[in-house]
Amino acid sequence: METFKKAKEFIYRNARPLDLARWQYHFENGSREPVLKALSYYQNEDGGFGHALEADAWNPNSSPIQTWCAIEILREINFTDAEHPMMQGVLTYLASGKDFEGKFWYNTVKSNNDYPHAPWWHTESESTCHTDYNPTAYFAGFIIQFSDKDSDLYQLGCRIAKEAYEAYVSQGFLNDMHTALCYIRLAESIEESGQTDVINLSALKAKLVEQVKNSITRNKSEWETSYVCKPSQFFNSKNSIFYADNKELADYECTFIEKTQLSDGSWTVPWGWADYPEQWAVAKNWWKSNGILVNMLYLKNMGKI
Repeated sequence: METFKKAKEFIYRNARPLDLARWQYHFENGSREPVLKALSYYQNEDGGFGHALEADAWNPNSSPIQTWCAIEILREINFTDAEHPMMQGVLTYLASGKDFEGKFWYNTVKSNNDYPHAPWWHTESESTCHTDYNPTAYFAGFIIQFSDKDSDLYQLGCRIAKEAYEAYVSQGFLNDMHTALCYIRLAESIEESGQTDVINLSALKAKLVEQVKNSITRNKSEWETSYVCKPSQFFNSKNSIFYADNKELADYECTFIEKTQLSDGSWTVPWGWADYPEQWAVAKNWWKSNGILVNMLYLKNMGKI
């Protein structure tokens, strides 16, 4: 298909080695090893990730959001070897207490301010953006799934999962789609780990089904111009528990992806940052490669490729 051909051309001409390896894994029968090798260059000695892995923050130091980004890529390639040095590094970082205040891992870190970054990754003080379960709920799930069940870290993961669950079920729907995704990952990790007695998993999944239905932007005309929530933010398969309630929009997103591809094979990045124009020009290209991967995986998993 022409959409696929143009997307592939953009990746080979513009992508970081990491994103090229991801492309080759998903679409060219590539192995996981090149993805892991490329990803390893973003990991620091403390086990966390930095170096603009999340392209809107060029901080080389480890931070929770950059580490979250690494875990998402590991999940994307179905990598579950808990003994692998990269996975052990992440667990070491999470166990260290760095960027953690007892209940939450910091959403932003102070050192972001010292390097080019989008305004939403700027930290005004040590207490800013530290009371949200993005990415804390996700980390709790990762810990439960991959840490030693006899470790203090595992107990911490279980405690945070329970606190995150209680905080969520006792309130209305979340306004932030990124935090909602972290709760989805928490549910998935607990289910995959078999540790289903940690929280009431069925109740969490039931609320998340309603959350996703509530979060997706129903006005499709807004999809063209705004940074809005589409089905692909939460799922990319007809096997998902979220598909049935959002079938019409999920199927439409396939059409939307095909009709909104730009001439260079990429898609519009619906955000930007003005303070560092040279770095943003580079970051925007990185985001385009990531967007291609997200869109083409969506089409693949929805049976269009």
